[in-house]
Amino acid sequence: MLRALRHRNYRLFFSGQSVSLIGTWMTRLATAWLVWRLTHSAEMLGLIGFAGQVPSFLFASIAGVWVDRLNRHRLLTLTQTLAMLQSLTLATLVLSGRIEIWEIFALQIFQGVINAFDMPTRQSLLIDLLDDRRDLSNAVALNSTMVNGARLIGPTLAGLIIASIGEGWCFLIDGLSYLAVIISLSLMHLNLQVRTGKRKRVIHELYDGFRYAFGFSPIRAILLLLALFGLVGIPFRVLMPVITTQSLHGNAHTLGFLMGAMGIGALAGALYLASRASVVGLGRMIPVAVTIFGISLIGIGLSHWYAFSLLLMVTTGFGFMVQLAVSNTLLQTLVREEMRGRIMSLYTMAFMGMATFGSLLAGTIAGVIGAPFTLVIAGVFCIAGALGFAYKLPMLREHARPVYIEKGILPLADESLREATALEEKVE
Repeated sequence: MLRALRHRNYRLFFSGQSVSLIGTWMTRLATAWLVWRLTHSAEMLGLIGFAGQVPSFLFASIAGVWVDRLNRHRLLTLTQTLAMLQSLTLATLVLSGRIEIWEIFALQIFQGVINAFDMPTRQSLLIDLLDDRRDLSNAVALNSTMVNGARLIGPTLAGLIIASIGEGWCFLIDGLSYLAVIISLSLMHLNLQVRTGKRKRVIHELYDGFRYAFGFSPIRAILLLLALFGLVGIPFRVLMPVITTQSLHGNAHTLGFLMGAMGIGALAGALYLASRASVVGLGRMIPVAVTIFGISLIGIGLSHWYAFSLLLMVTTGFGFMVQLAVSNTLLQTLVREEMRGRIMSLYTMAFMGMATFGSLLAGTIAGVIGAPFTLVIAGVFCIAGALGFAYKLPMLREHARPVYIEKGILPLADESLREATALEEKVE
């Protein structure tokens, strides 16, 4: 389960990110609560979510071209440094008592631009941290474990801090936590090969990335389901302050524990994936995970019982993380090396970029029909998407099989194919 940690560079990355991500999750919850406290507006929650995510949709694909061109290690160090400055600025404004909603809006846009470059860089660098690429699926799963361990600790801690001393201290802790990942990156020994030779124009390389992604049906299907998931599923988080106060009659403590429960479910899903020895069979887990997520959303929307909502947040977290981690693993396994940055940027666009419009849409719809019914509708759409993916799964497996055979993931299938070919020739 922990085999990827035997690689020194990945071990450094894992330890630094484990600290930094706790701060990140604290900031996410603190930002949502701060906006709700200042405005008491579901529409404003959606608008702030939109501001933080729209750069991922607008710039991630272009960022992917530069990720394929530049030194990913240096680029990640730069994005992490800028993210630290953003959090410290937000902390200063809140702690001084001078924060206004437009400043939150502007800082969210700035963080969104950083994320547009940071996320595809982080995902693409992952394979370069491993001395043995056969450990990639385990590294992705451990990454998910790390994210969800932080998701479990961060929101719970943030809820306690907000209730006792205010949101500003969450932002300060987040800003300081970036030092851990910056230091870990500085201690790595990497020999990255930067692409040389004649380059096409950015727009042409961008077009090549889109043509490759949507011309290969397994990658296309994964990205399309992710896009639906990002549009209707992921934005449920921006409505959780509304659900907490109106449906469950809770406070910041309640919200912290709800998000912590989601972290428990997500951590369980990540640990399960880390225990798997191969990517074989992962495809069928995508529609199952999305269905679990969709059913859980419907339940959260209808629930007025805190204990039941906690349980549903656990299953929501499980479905959420399994879907994202499995999709990430399969994309990284199937993609050609020279397209890795561009495909991972499309991955970022699909779930983070589409969540841009989903957050705005969720906030708008919730303002008209209420947050509970908005979650019910989102759950129904997720289930419909999962059924469509499941219907196409046999065809997708056939198209993915040659890639798995070429990369040695299906050696038995390769041997069987040779034996079948020889038998056919003998019969003829």
